[in-house]
Amino acid sequence: MATKSDKAAAKAGKPQRPQRPQRAQQPLPREVRIIGGSLRGRKIAVSDRPGLRPTPDRVRETLFNWLGQDLTGWRVLDAFAGCGALGFEAASRGAASVLMIERDIVLSYNLKATQERLQAPSVRVQGADAISWMSRCPAASYELVLLDPPFDAGLSAAAVAVAKPLLVPGGWLYLEAAAPLEELPAGLREHRRLRAGAVSVQLLQVD
Repeated sequence: MATKSDKAAAKAGKPQRPQRPQRAQQPLPREVRIIGGSLRGRKIAVSDRPGLRPTPDRVRETLFNWLGQDLTGWRVLDAFAGCGALGFEAASRGAASVLMIERDIVLSYNLKATQERLQAPSVRVQGADAISWMSRCPAASYELVLLDPPFDAGLSAAAVAVAKPLLVPGGWLYLEAAAPLEELPAGLREHRRLRAGAVSVQLLQVD
């Protein structure tokens, strides 16, 4: 776009100054911070991978307020782990074990690197398809299962169906999706729900 001085120069018959090419903006590093517990303030890198969208701070804070903050002794499964924001929050709040399932090779590698950097011994990373892995997992293995499947994959119902048997009686299942799941498997009830922008959140409990 010509500037006022350029237009004035053109009217006066003077040659216009050549426009300087704009510099391409470099993508900024992406990261999230753990917001509570022993690892509070520590950073988690967020890779530029298709479909990856870390759970917003507000949503993570709300979830762990619902759960009561202290997860001491809990066994936690973070399926579709992505960058691990949910799983590392659970580990930070005292979970005895956190197993992260992630099939993307790059993300799985990054999760292991983050686990080592944060020195979080309760966290383990498994490179696998979450639905397939959960369908083979022994029943009643976890107090909390975290589900955040890719929004465009339509996996919410299938993920909830295979995750429910993995929970102990009274166990919790967190679902993050584009829309809430209205039809729940028998024996699973909705405890809380939240809408935060494009994110729908449900906290479900086994009867």
